[in-house]
Formats: sequence, structure tokens, C-alpha cells
Amino acid sequence: MPRPEPHDPRLLSGRRILITRSADRAKPLASLLTSLGAAPLVLPLIDFERAKDQAILDDVLDRLAAGEFDWLVISSITTARVLLEKAAERGTTPAGLVPSATRVATIGPSSLRVLESIGLSVHLAPTELQSADGLVELWEPAPARVLLPQADIAAPGLREGLASKGADVTSVVAYHTVDYPAGAGRRLMAELPPALKVSGDSMLPMFSPEEARAGLGAGTVDAVVAASPSAARRIAQTLPPLGRCQLIAIGRPTAAEASRLGLTVAATAKEPTPDGIVAALESVFANEGNPL
Repeated sequence: MPRPEPHDPRLLSGRRILITRSADRAKPLASLLTSLGAAPLVLPLIDFERAKDQAILDDVLDRLAAGEFDWLVISSITTARVLLEKAAERGTTPAGLVPSATRVATIGPSSLRVLESIGLSVHLAPTELQSADGLVELWEPAPARVLLPQADIAAPGLREGLASKGADVTSVVAYHTVDYPAGAGRRLMAELPPALKVSGDSMLPMFSPEEARAGLGAGTVDAVVAASPSAARRIAQTLPPLGRCQLIAIGRPTAAEASRLGLTVAATAKEPTPDGIVAALESVFANEGNPL
């Protein structure tokens, strides 16, 4: 994968960027923004709960361990957290859940690095179009037994795309996406090891929805980052009007959902990484003329 282009601190200096993720998932982006002189602000809008039907999930994981699947397809970092939690319940590691003959696929370099950090070897991941569509494009047409654990609200595109290539896809709800915060006792708690280097260990400034709306109304928030279609939906429900604030989407599905909801997307990150998001922010601020 090519190295990212150098960033221009002049474009980010003094910018206040709202990241609509939990603090642990916001930290790699926040660290890069801080190093470039920007002020990251964290507003968690979505959270994740364990699958309601644990019996079904446990059953397919038993089948996975028994070698019934040729491929395990992991389409989100949150699914990696589910595997960590289920492995801990069984007294093993995520690699202990996946037989050596079962290959692992994911949707891009960021998720690849996370999966490698929990001990899984990844055999297939797109580098150009880093999304479910990109993985389907790479997939070789052939009969294959595929396990696809996903969120309860996952779009059908990945499952249907793999099936169109001849795969026999078993999809299962691995977790539920909910409004922040998740219910007590139901929140997915497994912590991922740091897959990306993060400098410093300072607390991130946390915003409430009320504080975010006040900042948007006052014009003191320069951009808001939507990391997923569900985050775009929560932004549309919670924050408008955005005023002068620029919306940055991570990936085409997020941009499409934001547009469907009537939100103006200023830029879409070409890569779902901190560098990709910062590059999208820089393109927007460069087009504004002189930064604030």
C-alpha cells in the first residue's frame, strides 16, 4: 500500500473537528489532528451491544471451529471485537476460533491491520476500493462456504455480492448497533489492541449533543466526521442544521446515506484511515481559500 501524502498543517491549524465515535475509536484520528494543530472534539452517537441471540452466534462459531467454512469474511472492526469477546469466553484467542484451512477476508487495510493485531492472518482485502463493493470485485467466482458475521443493520450488498459469485453465505447477527450509550450489561466491552500507532495518552475533549448543537449554531465547529451510515443517520437526527460546518464521510456508503438524508457531503475519504480522513478535510479547507 502506498505511503500517504504529507499533510499540510497550515490547512488544519486551529480547526475544530467533531468526531462522532467513541473515545477509543476516535483516538487515532484525534492524535493525527492534534499533531497538525487541529482541535478534535468527540461526540459518541452510536454504540454496540452483544447479539441478542447468542445461541445462534455460538452455533455458527462452533461450526467455524469445526471447519465447516472455507472463508470467514469480517466487514467491520466491531466484528473483530465480537471475536475477541467470544474467544475469551471459550478460553482461547480469535485465531483459536478459525481453523488454519479457513481463509479470512476483510474490506480494507485498516481492518486488515486490526485483524492482524488480534492474531488473524488475512488472505484477501481490497486496497483500491476499500469497502464491501471492493471486496466483491476482488472475489473470484467459485463455490465456497462463507461465514459472514455482521451488524443487525448491515446492508445486504456484501452478502448478495458474494452469493452472486457462487458463495454459499451464512450470515449471522454478531452485534447490534444502537444509539449511544448502549444498555448496561449489554454493551460490547472487548478492547482491541492498538492497531495504529497513537501518540500521547491525554484525555480527548468530549461533547454532549447539546454542546455540539451550540457549537454548530455559533459557527465554531469546522467539520464533522461521519464514520458509517448509522453515524450519518444519527447526525441527521441529532445535529442539524450544520450551518457552515462541513460534513466528511468515510466511504461511499456513508456519503450516499448522508445525501439521502438531505445532508451535504463536503468530501468523502478515499481511505477509511486517519490519513485518508485528514486528506479529505484538507481538500475541503484548501478549497475554502484561507483557513480560519
